[in-house]
Amino acid sequence: MNKLLLSVIMPVYNEQETLAEILARVRAVDLEKEIVVVDDGSTDGTRDVLREEEKKGDLKVFYHQVNKGKGAAVRTGLEHASGSFIIIQDADLEYDPCDYPKLLQPILEGQAEVVYGSRFLVFRETMFFLQALGNKFLTLLTNLLYGTALSDMETCYKAFRAEVIKSIPLRSRRFEFEPEITAKLLKRGYRIHEVPISYQGREYHEGKKLTWRDGVTALWTLIKYRFVD
Repeated sequence: MNKLLLSVIMPVYNEQETLAEILARVRAVDLEKEIVVVDDGSTDGTRDVLREEEKKGDLKVFYHQVNKGKGAAVRTGLEHASGSFIIIQDADLEYDPCDYPKLLQPILEGQAEVVYGSRFLVFRETMFFLQALGNKFLTLLTNLLYGTALSDMETCYKAFRAEVIKSIPLRSRRFEFEPEITAKLLKRGYRIHEVPISYQGREYHEGKKLTWRDGVTALWTLIKYRFVD
Protein backbone atom coordinates (compact mmCIF):
# COMPACT_ATOMS: atom_id res chain seq x y z
CA MET A 1 0.00 0.00 0.00
CA ASN A 2 1.40 3.41 -0.96
CA LYS A 3 2.08 5.82 1.83
CA LEU A 4 -0.24 8.80 2.13
CA LEU A 5 1.12 11.90 0.43
CA LEU A 6 0.59 14.64 3.02
CA SER A 7 -0.15 15.05 6.72
CA VAL A 8 -1.42 18.47 7.77
CA ILE A 9 -0.78 18.95 11.48
CA MET A 10 -3.05 21.57 13.02
CA PRO A 11 -2.47 22.63 16.64
CA VAL A 12 -5.61 24.31 17.99
CA TYR A 13 -6.13 26.44 21.07
CA ASN A 14 -9.25 28.59 21.56
CA GLU A 15 -10.07 29.07 17.87
CA GLN A 16 -13.84 28.68 18.02
CA GLU A 17 -14.43 31.49 15.52
CA THR A 18 -12.06 30.26 12.81
CA LEU A 19 -11.78 26.48 13.17
CA ALA A 20 -14.63 25.40 10.87
CA GLU A 21 -13.48 27.80 8.15
CA ILE A 22 -9.83 26.77 8.21
CA LEU A 23 -10.79 23.10 8.13
CA ALA A 24 -12.99 23.78 5.09
CA ARG A 25 -10.08 25.50 3.37
CA VAL A 26 -7.69 22.65 4.11
CA ARG A 27 -10.23 20.08 2.91
CA ALA A 28 -10.64 22.02 -0.33
CA VAL A 29 -6.98 21.62 -1.32
CA ASP A 30 -6.84 19.00 -4.06
CA LEU A 31 -4.11 16.80 -2.60
CA GLU A 32 -4.14 13.32 -1.08
CA LYS A 33 -3.91 14.17 2.60
CA GLU A 34 -4.89 13.59 6.19
CA ILE A 35 -5.70 16.33 8.69
CA VAL A 36 -4.29 15.73 12.16
CA VAL A 37 -5.88 18.12 14.66
CA VAL A 38 -4.54 18.48 18.20
CA ASP A 39 -6.75 20.48 20.53
CA ASP A 40 -4.44 21.91 23.16
CA GLY A 41 -6.86 22.25 26.07
CA SER A 42 -9.28 24.77 24.52
CA THR A 43 -11.84 26.35 26.86
CA ASP A 44 -13.84 28.63 24.54
CA GLY A 45 -16.15 26.23 22.72
CA THR A 46 -13.54 25.09 20.20
CA ARG A 47 -14.07 21.49 21.28
CA ASP A 48 -17.78 21.69 20.48
CA VAL A 49 -16.92 22.85 16.95
CA LEU A 50 -14.30 20.15 16.63
CA ARG A 51 -16.67 17.37 17.69
CA GLU A 52 -19.10 18.47 14.99
CA GLU A 53 -16.27 18.48 12.44
CA GLU A 54 -15.21 14.99 13.57
CA LYS A 55 -18.58 13.64 12.45
CA LYS A 56 -17.49 14.17 8.84
CA GLY A 57 -15.10 11.29 9.33
CA ASP A 58 -12.00 12.75 7.69
CA LEU A 59 -10.06 14.03 10.70
CA LYS A 60 -7.62 12.53 13.15
CA VAL A 61 -8.31 14.38 16.40
CA PHE A 62 -6.36 14.29 19.64
CA TYR A 63 -7.12 16.20 22.83
CA HIS A 64 -4.75 17.60 25.43
CA GLN A 65 -6.59 17.85 28.73
CA VAL A 66 -4.64 20.98 29.66
CA ASN A 67 -2.97 23.66 27.57
CA LYS A 68 0.63 22.59 26.92
CA GLY A 69 1.61 24.92 24.08
CA LYS A 70 2.02 24.83 20.30
CA GLY A 71 5.26 22.86 20.40
CA ALA A 72 3.70 20.14 22.52
CA ALA A 73 0.67 19.99 20.20
CA VAL A 74 2.89 19.68 17.14
CA ARG A 75 4.82 16.85 18.78
CA THR A 76 1.55 15.02 19.47
CA GLY A 77 0.57 15.50 15.84
CA LEU A 78 3.90 14.14 14.62
CA GLU A 79 3.40 10.97 16.64
CA HIS A 80 0.21 10.25 14.68
CA ALA A 81 1.07 11.61 11.22
CA SER A 82 1.36 8.95 8.52
CA GLY A 83 2.07 11.03 5.40
CA SER A 84 5.31 11.13 3.41
CA PHE A 85 5.33 14.91 3.81
CA ILE A 86 4.23 17.12 6.68
CA ILE A 87 2.95 20.70 6.77
CA ILE A 88 2.19 22.68 9.93
CA GLN A 89 -1.09 24.65 9.74
CA ASP A 90 -2.25 27.16 12.36
CA ALA A 91 -5.96 27.10 13.12
CA ASP A 92 -6.54 30.80 12.48
CA LEU A 93 -6.98 32.32 9.02
CA GLU A 94 -3.60 34.04 8.68
CA TYR A 95 -2.21 31.42 6.29
CA ASP A 96 -3.84 30.16 3.09
CA PRO A 97 -3.86 26.37 2.44
CA CYS A 98 -3.95 27.13 -1.29
CA ASP A 99 -0.18 27.56 -0.86
CA TYR A 100 0.35 23.84 -0.11
CA PRO A 101 1.28 22.89 -3.70
CA LYS A 102 3.81 25.73 -3.75
CA LEU A 103 5.35 24.50 -0.49
CA LEU A 104 5.53 20.89 -1.66
CA GLN A 105 6.83 21.50 -5.17
CA PRO A 106 10.55 21.94 -4.29
CA ILE A 107 10.44 18.76 -2.19
CA LEU A 108 8.64 16.72 -4.84
CA GLU A 109 11.12 17.93 -7.47
CA GLY A 110 14.07 16.93 -5.30
CA GLN A 111 15.33 20.48 -4.77
CA ALA A 112 14.94 20.43 -0.98
CA GLU A 113 13.85 18.34 1.97
CA VAL A 114 12.55 21.31 3.96
CA VAL A 115 10.58 24.30 2.65
CA TYR A 116 9.48 27.41 4.56
CA GLY A 117 6.74 29.70 3.34
CA SER A 118 8.09 33.24 3.60
CA ARG A 119 5.87 36.24 4.26
CA PHE A 120 8.69 38.63 3.30
CA LEU A 121 9.71 37.50 -0.18
CA VAL A 122 6.98 39.72 -1.60
CA PHE A 123 5.70 43.02 -0.25
CA ARG A 124 3.03 42.64 2.43
CA GLU A 125 0.77 45.26 3.96
CA THR A 126 -1.02 42.79 6.21
CA MET A 127 1.66 42.29 8.87
CA PHE A 128 1.73 44.84 11.65
CA PHE A 129 4.90 46.87 12.19
CA LEU A 130 6.03 45.51 15.56
CA GLN A 131 5.30 41.95 14.50
CA ALA A 132 7.32 42.39 11.31
CA LEU A 133 10.16 44.04 13.24
CA GLY A 134 10.33 41.21 15.76
CA ASN A 135 10.21 38.55 13.05
CA LYS A 136 12.98 40.22 11.05
CA PHE A 137 15.19 40.59 14.13
CA LEU A 138 14.84 36.91 15.05
CA THR A 139 15.46 35.89 11.44
CA LEU A 140 18.58 38.07 11.29
CA LEU A 141 19.87 36.48 14.49
CA THR A 142 19.21 33.03 13.00
CA ASN A 143 21.22 33.94 9.93
CA LEU A 144 24.12 35.27 12.00
CA LEU A 145 24.22 32.28 14.36
CA TYR A 146 23.72 29.54 11.79
CA GLY A 147 25.24 30.98 8.61
CA THR A 148 22.10 30.89 6.53
CA ALA A 149 20.12 33.49 4.57
CA LEU A 150 16.48 33.03 5.57
CA SER A 151 13.90 35.78 5.20
CA ASP A 152 11.25 34.39 7.60
CA MET A 153 12.29 31.97 10.34
CA GLU A 154 9.12 32.45 12.39
CA THR A 155 6.70 31.44 9.64
CA CYS A 156 4.05 28.88 10.54
CA TYR A 157 4.21 27.29 7.09
CA LYS A 158 6.97 24.74 7.27
CA ALA A 159 6.94 21.66 5.01
CA PHE A 160 9.16 18.63 5.53
CA ARG A 161 9.83 15.16 4.34
CA ALA A 162 8.35 13.18 7.21
CA GLU A 163 11.55 11.28 7.94
CA VAL A 164 13.44 14.57 8.36
CA ILE A 165 11.27 16.16 11.03
CA LYS A 166 10.59 12.85 12.77
CA SER A 167 14.31 12.23 13.11
CA ILE A 168 14.89 15.42 15.09
CA PRO A 169 14.38 15.38 18.88
CA LEU A 170 12.02 18.25 19.73
CA ARG A 171 11.61 19.56 23.26
CA SER A 172 9.77 22.87 22.92
CA ARG A 173 6.35 23.17 24.46
CA ARG A 174 5.25 26.61 23.30
CA PHE A 175 6.00 28.95 20.39
CA GLU A 176 9.75 28.36 20.67
CA PHE A 177 9.07 25.36 18.42
CA GLU A 178 9.85 27.61 15.42
CA PRO A 179 13.43 28.56 16.40
CA GLU A 180 14.13 25.11 17.82
CA ILE A 181 13.24 23.20 14.66
CA THR A 182 15.07 25.76 12.51
CA ALA A 183 18.22 25.61 14.62
CA LYS A 184 18.28 21.82 14.67
CA LEU A 185 17.65 21.52 10.93
CA LEU A 186 20.48 23.90 10.14
CA LYS A 187 22.90 22.25 12.56
CA ARG A 188 22.21 18.92 10.83
CA GLY A 189 23.08 20.38 7.46
CA TYR A 190 19.61 20.68 5.92
CA ARG A 191 19.19 23.54 3.47
CA ILE A 192 15.92 25.36 4.01
CA HIS A 193 14.27 26.39 0.74
CA GLU A 194 11.87 29.36 0.89
CA VAL A 195 8.87 30.15 -1.29
CA PRO A 196 6.63 33.24 -1.10
CA ILE A 197 3.22 32.76 0.50
CA SER A 198 0.14 34.86 1.13
CA TYR A 199 -0.52 36.11 4.64
CA GLN A 200 -3.33 37.95 6.42
CA GLY A 201 -2.16 39.01 9.88
CA ARG A 202 -4.52 39.48 12.79
CA GLU A 203 -4.30 41.63 15.92
CA TYR A 204 -4.50 40.61 19.57
CA HIS A 205 -8.18 41.51 19.87
CA GLU A 206 -8.78 39.09 16.99
CA GLY A 207 -7.07 36.23 18.81
CA LYS A 208 -3.35 36.72 18.16
CA LYS A 209 -1.51 34.79 20.87
CA LEU A 210 2.17 35.64 20.42
CA THR A 211 3.53 38.25 22.85
CA TRP A 212 6.88 39.94 23.46
CA ARG A 213 7.62 37.25 26.04
CA ASP A 214 7.51 34.64 23.28
CA GLY A 215 10.02 36.77 21.37
CA VAL A 216 12.41 36.71 24.32
CA THR A 217 12.01 32.94 24.61
CA ALA A 218 12.67 32.55 20.88
CA LEU A 219 15.82 34.64 21.23
CA TRP A 220 17.12 32.43 24.03
CA THR A 221 16.16 29.27 22.12
CA LEU A 222 18.21 30.32 19.08
CA ILE A 223 21.25 30.99 21.22
CA LYS A 224 20.87 27.85 23.33
CA TYR A 225 20.58 25.44 20.41
CA ARG A 226 23.59 26.95 18.71
CA PHE A 227 25.67 25.29 21.42
CA VAL A 228 23.55 22.34 22.64
CA ASP A 229 21.24 19.91 20.91
